[in-house]
Amino acid sequence: MKFNTKTIHGGQHNDPTTGAVMPPIFQTSTFAQTSPGKPIGDYVYSRSANPTRTALEDALASIENGAKGLAFSSGLAATDCLLRSFKAGDEIITMDDLYGGTYRMFTKIYKNSGIKFHYVDMNNLDNVQSLINENTKMVWVETPTNPLMKLADIAAVAKITTANNILFAVDNTFATPYLQNPLDLGADVVMHSATKYLAGHSDVVAGALITKTAELGKQLLFQQFATGATLGPMDCFLVLRGIKTLHLRMQRHCENGEKVAEFLNNHPKVKTVYYPGLVSHPFYEIAKKQMSGFGGMVSFDFVSGKKEDSVDFLEKVKVFTLAESLGGVESLANHPALMTHASIPEAKRKEAGVTDDLVRLSVGG
Repeated sequence: MKFNTKTIHGGQHNDPTTGAVMPPIFQTSTFAQTSPGKPIGDYVYSRSANPTRTALEDALASIENGAKGLAFSSGLAATDCLLRSFKAGDEIITMDDLYGGTYRMFTKIYKNSGIKFHYVDMNNLDNVQSLINENTKMVWVETPTNPLMKLADIAAVAKITTANNILFAVDNTFATPYLQNPLDLGADVVMHSATKYLAGHSDVVAGALITKTAELGKQLLFQQFATGATLGPMDCFLVLRGIKTLHLRMQRHCENGEKVAEFLNNHPKVKTVYYPGLVSHPFYEIAKKQMSGFGGMVSFDFVSGKKEDSVDFLEKVKVFTLAESLGGVESLANHPALMTHASIPEAKRKEAGVTDDLVRLSVGG
């Protein structure tokens, strides 16, 4: 089944009781039983499973070519579920450019639990190899990253993690499975902030994990059940509805993103455009190798280097809306240093390249 077909039909079935083409919203917390411990069907309580959530999770597994999909109340809830697999003394290798919320979770929550994180330039694979020891349990990458659009060579990293029996997780939020398939390239688990492109309409907050194997899916399902950060049935319906147009929306996001990137790249007031579809982008060749398109996320900074110029620009945008988040059909503009990445200490932000004049655009469809 081709991707465009899978977004509509992958893992999906008409409702067996009514024939409904779209999965019904099972807005219920609990399900009747005929005798203690003997439910009428396959469902007992909506924290453990709900038919609408099952429909979404089956669709997630289908579009990412995975064995098991799990739907969460946010992208950070999905990340949290995965990190609960580790214990004090474990080590995780990750990238030096991360979404601010992920960095905050790593440094403010799990570091305090005794997990050690290493932040490296993932394009020098010696950086990864040199840090691996008996305590290394996972490599976590975003590709492209938020907000500097750095890329990691997924297949190359996978060779290292496979050889060392280390879990490999990829945040695929920016690319989506329309443009990039980490599980096919060797990753073990994919995370999405489904709030973004998967839902696609800025009307829901959701997250997802998709695993390569059923065994890993079963382990994470227990974590999800035991900690409870599940997605409600109405939100599941909205994400599932968004997935059905993902291929159409991403095509337009890519087309529009490329035009905006080229315009900015030729603007006299713009210093650098961060967009993997530009030949000048340092990770252009990696993008061509592992992505089928370049997406709708574009970041840029100013020749002046002044925060005032970026703030002035953002206060004057008209078609774009100054707001958090990304991936909706509308166009959004963001100031990472003051908004999405404000939780990262200033020195650390600037070291990574997230300067005070950096602007991030989510180019709509």
